[in-house]
Amino acid sequence: MSVLWTLSLVFSYVKLFSHGFLSPKSNVYSRRSPKHSTFANTAMTRPVCIITGATSGLGAAAAYALLEESFYVVLDCPCDETYFARMEWNGDKDMDVGRSSELLSKVISDLKSQNQDACLKGFEVNLASFKSILEFKQSLQQWLRDSNLHSSVQLLINNAGILATSHRLTTEGYDQMLATNYIGAFCVTKVLLPLLENSPVPSRVVNVTSFTHWNVCLLLFSYELHRQINLTKKSHHLSVVAADPGAVKTNIMREIPSCVSQLAFIVLKFLGLLQSSKTGVCSILDAALAPPEVSGVYFFGGNGRCLNSSPLSYDANLAKELWATSCNLFQELKLAS
Repeated sequence: MSVLWTLSLVFSYVKLFSHGFLSPKSNVYSRRSPKHSTFANTAMTRPVCIITGATSGLGAAAAYALLEESFYVVLDCPCDETYFARMEWNGDKDMDVGRSSELLSKVISDLKSQNQDACLKGFEVNLASFKSILEFKQSLQQWLRDSNLHSSVQLLINNAGILATSHRLTTEGYDQMLATNYIGAFCVTKVLLPLLENSPVPSRVVNVTSFTHWNVCLLLFSYELHRQINLTKKSHHLSVVAADPGAVKTNIMREIPSCVSQLAFIVLKFLGLLQSSKTGVCSILDAALAPPEVSGVYFFGGNGRCLNSSPLSYDANLAKELWATSCNLFQELKLAS
């Protein structure tokens, strides 16, 4: 897995550099900060952003950066017991084992210590559980009402992901890695779609994709959702983009044998491709802050740059099949909840 990830990243960077050499000014989008948007001089002074998997790594880095852009950031913290059990097994002392509420409080406290004007809210969500996702939506709507905020969401970043080395099932009977990395992202997007569509200003979904984030499934979903939106009158209002952070040293590979993951990191560092979370988050921020008319594209490499993703990800028939299967699964989970 680590070897394939490394080769995949090297190939992506080769494409990026060759594309930049041949077409240096094409497929590059500048960021547009909400500080200078239509939120100014209105009652809706802060756009609301939801980030899944926001308690460490890229999610936390994105939260910090978007707070600087005047977003009201909603953090989704994992509340799956097996997640914290794995943290304890791997000796991660930064994770408050088995205490997701304490972890959430710690992350919020850390972010506020860096930005005293930060507007933050945290929720515990198990993305591998549809029931937990529905409860999150209800809690979110109640919080929006209680806070006198507009009943809408302007930005959803599906960032959460795990890389499991053993086969584990969720309480609903699905593979835990598939449920967290793809089914969870699909269901969160579906249940929050009404809030995204209700936004008085353009809204956006950003799917964070990588080799370790079930790249093809999330890309197929991103492009198909983009096509589905274009079939409606809301294509000018809601956009969908994908963002690949590249090689970032986070704890997503914690279940991989350390000798293997460290070897991959050494090779990537030698090639000059290994990034910190602060640097790797750039493609996610490019995607989140791109002009509202940008949709259906794949951000990679930072500096607002976009690439064509894998040929398989543009297979329209496969995307439609995945969409239909996912929608059927969504309805089954909804009926069972």
